[in-house]
Amino acid sequence: MDDKTASFSLDSRHAAATGRDDYERNWRTHVGDGFPLPRFSAETVADFRVRFRAAKVHDVAITTVDGASGARTADGPVQETDQVRLWLVDSGAWALGGRRSSVEHTVVAGGFLLRHAAGVPHFALPPHTRARCIVLPAAPFSLSLPGRGVTGHADAAEVRLLVAHTTMVEEVLADLSPAGARAARDTLVELATAVARRGFDDADTRLAPALAQAAKDLAEQRLTDADLSSAMLARELNVSVRTLQRAFAARGESVTAYIREKRLESAGRALSTSRLTVSEIAARWQFSDSSHFGRAFKQRYGLTPTEYARRNHRPEGRAGR
Repeated sequence: MDDKTASFSLDSRHAAATGRDDYERNWRTHVGDGFPLPRFSAETVADFRVRFRAAKVHDVAITTVDGASGARTADGPVQETDQVRLWLVDSGAWALGGRRSSVEHTVVAGGFLLRHAAGVPHFALPPHTRARCIVLPAAPFSLSLPGRGVTGHADAAEVRLLVAHTTMVEEVLADLSPAGARAARDTLVELATAVARRGFDDADTRLAPALAQAAKDLAEQRLTDADLSSAMLARELNVSVRTLQRAFAARGESVTAYIREKRLESAGRALSTSRLTVSEIAARWQFSDSSHFGRAFKQRYGLTPTEYARRNHRPEGRAGR
């Protein structure tokens, strides 16, 4: 990792008294002055119980917050910067305003807000908020970002791709070469501008890893759906089937094989832990019948479903077809 990339994580849920100081020290050491810190209220400083992760990739910063306590900024002027910010909220809410006493916009769970922010705006987060904020350079958005920003649901195709890529960057940042870090940064910016435009160039090969990961994340949520397929995933992610297949092929994979593998893995867990019959498991994970399921399962695991269930101490009573 070079001086243009850095990351750290912090868990102050059991050290509330020193949590804010630890957070500020790590931020200044690893992220730096190019990304100003908020000034927290006295109440927040006194009870700073949060899991926090931050990563810097050149002029992009990613922060992920999971707060046991609430947080609120202190009185005072907004700190001046020229950046674009994307707020994504999984649970809780993120209220934003130009003044501490005002609320201009609240990003609720399942939603996002992307807008130009001339500084760190005042904000308030209730306890148990899980959210992510991505800080980006303003220049790439000069023509694509409306004056009041862009809002929407976090399950939008472009947002799914951005989240998938962001997660990958957080996980592998320490191992990236300088060239890899630059490519990761450029793809972050490109995907964020796609959110602003509500569309992206699906011929851009830099987006293939993020597209494949977003498709995998979505597929794993829909493994029991009868209509799960390349076509459904492509439709949900707003790309062509061919583009999606190319994204998987770039990693030596196929969409169909991935879905089949994950369904077999889920079926294996069910054989070990549930009281469903083999036929019920086959139907739940969308195998045409128990015979088809049995052949696919034995090819993958070297055992029939019944043999696998017995070996893995499946509860008695429902082992038959």
